[in-house]
Amino acid sequence: MKNIPKPSSKQIRLYLKSWKKDERYFLSEDCLNNLFLQTYPKNLKLEEVLTKVCTLDVMYSAGASRWFFEVSENIKKLNIDEKLEKGDLEVVNLIAKINTTKRKERNLYSFATKYCNHHRPEHYPIYDSYVEKTLSHFNKYNGKFIDYPIKELKNYKFFKETILKFRDFYNLREFTLREIDIYLWLLGKKYFPNNYLRKKVNNSG
Repeated sequence: MKNIPKPSSKQIRLYLKSWKKDERYFLSEDCLNNLFLQTYPKNLKLEEVLTKVCTLDVMYSAGASRWFFEVSENIKKLNIDEKLEKGDLEVVNLIAKINTTKRKERNLYSFATKYCNHHRPEHYPIYDSYVEKTLSHFNKYNGKFIDYPIKELKNYKFFKETILKFRDFYNLREFTLREIDIYLWLLGKKYFPNNYLRKKVNNSG
């Protein structure tokens, strides 16, 4: 068990302050916001979608680098703009599942949440391993706010529901979903680095 401070308004403000001070984070965010919300807000032209997919993947290490064209073509043909406008959660799953050139289906779930988030940040929270580990920790050690297995976070409906329940459980409704997102990610990056799970596996014998 890691000694992580309990979620509170004070803690979230501290992490949001550190985010705003770090150029790596806020300049990247501004760049992506300009690209997704101002320059290419629609997803009808392949060249525009491809630009967003590539830029997002480079800045967020989103896992789509080997399948730029397959991902972009999939997004274009799905006609997702109306679904995004409505906040339809199913659009995440539609974007995530692609067939590669070897006809093998891939599920780029984390990438899909990031792509949707940069169109509608207050409707589509971002899933990644840091966020999952942080939510799992608090649910296990600070009082259960969900009663389903943490693996259900790979179902986007449950993931968004979990973020909302986390916010309610700790009385953090003053913060937007994007602010909660940032806090959970920074916390996970600090306390659960990428080699954390590998160490657990290696030490298990």
